Amino acid sequence: MKWLKVAFASVVALSFNSAYAFHSGGVADCDGCHTMHNSFENKAVAVHPGNEGDINNVTNIYPGASTQFQGKNFLLQGSDTSSTCLNCHAGSSLSSFEVCTYPFPAVGASPVQRTPGGDFSWLTLTFSGSRGATVYGERHGHNVIAADFGLVQDTTQTVAPGGTYPASNLSCASCHDPHSRARIYDANGDINEAKLGQNVLPIYTSGSYGAVATATAATGVYRLLGPATYTQMSLPGEVPFASNPPVAVAPSTYNQTEGVNEVRVAYGAGMSEWCANCHVSIHNGNTGAPSIGGANTALIHPAGNTALLTAAANNLNGNAVGTTIAAIYNAYVASGNLTGVQTTSYTSMVPYENGTTVIATLAAKSSNAGSAASHAGPITGTENVMCLSCHRAHATGFLSMTRWDNTTNFITSAGAFTTSIGLTAAQYQAAMYDRNPAVYATYQRSLCNKCHAKD
Repeated sequence: MKWLKVAFASVVALSFNSAYAFHSGGVADCDGCHTMHNSFENKAVAVHPGNEGDINNVTNIYPGASTQFQGKNFLLQGSDTSSTCLNCHAGSSLSSFEVCTYPFPAVGASPVQRTPGGDFSWLTLTFSGSRGATVYGERHGHNVIAADFGLVQDTTQTVAPGGTYPASNLSCASCHDPHSRARIYDANGDINEAKLGQNVLPIYTSGSYGAVATATAATGVYRLLGPATYTQMSLPGEVPFASNPPVAVAPSTYNQTEGVNEVRVAYGAGMSEWCANCHVSIHNGNTGAPSIGGANTALIHPAGNTALLTAAANNLNGNAVGTTIAAIYNAYVASGNLTGVQTTSYTSMVPYENGTTVIATLAAKSSNAGSAASHAGPITGTENVMCLSCHRAHATGFLSMTRWDNTTNFITSAGAFTTSIGLTAAQYQAAMYDRNPAVYATYQRSLCNKCHAKD
């Protein structure tokens, strides 16, 4: 019956175009990730990516799968943690819960997934630009190790930049808690964690899509991210997380082209603080000077709950000039075009946090269909810059998983996406989530200018 349940879970997830039907905000069916004896109807258990719903597909058909009655570490279905996750979260067609195109794109082709976090298959694509520089695939994002899928350890970064987390242990579970003991217990987005000897509200649904806790049941945390005190069983001695997950609300369908309608995830607060669980010193505000309002302006870009968009734009000497970042964001349309208005200024290419954890407030802004609320930019300036303002969480077509290429002068040249970094024009457009280059200036410079307007 095990694979009947897995197949059913996959079908339900597909029918709702999201993964929360399986995870439901907390620990999912144990049999979906673990196998007690690695056998079903006297066959070895192994799921072929993209065929999770085929109950007959339970033979040993991908490299690394264990033989019958010979299990894996932690009784996992895959050879390792990430392989187990990608059994369901990788595929060849666009689907809300798939975060990795598999089979991997051929040379010259593009990944197909368009999740807000990006597509791990960019890690397999290496580009040689016109300036002679080679951009290796591993530089495109977090190098999760998934042996069954051919994803390997980062060969350059041995530990997390700004921290000590070892690259040799990086997996999906480094960030996401597969058993998800954390929960949101009220409408204000407050989080606690189930611990032995304590009574907490049970989780009844996902906390990623705007559901609110009730008097008798909590919701899960955003994307099952690990809470404060989280450590991996597979990494003894790991330093526990210091910060809880961010509070955010995504639309229920979030993996789609943004050529017409953008996908707005309404980020609330706490994203950068959570990233600092591993990238500690990147968020150390005491490493440089001068500073304005306590924010480091010399060596590290401000990011976090205190990096408010009310801050004045600064020149290279750190002196306040011009107007606030919020006003610039709202006015900026493209290079040379500062005629924008607040009601239509938002772009998911440069998101920000709203400075609130109230679930209903965030849910009103979350959209995949171009609602009026989802187009609106910062209102009060109490919104803030976060890590995801410039980066995606998984991988992109650009260096350091940035949302756009910030290594060249121009994103567009003569009205077309540039190919100077080695991507074809089609790959660049795919990396920009299928946006038409015409939405930008004929010669569009870096989208850093959405907040700084230096072009």
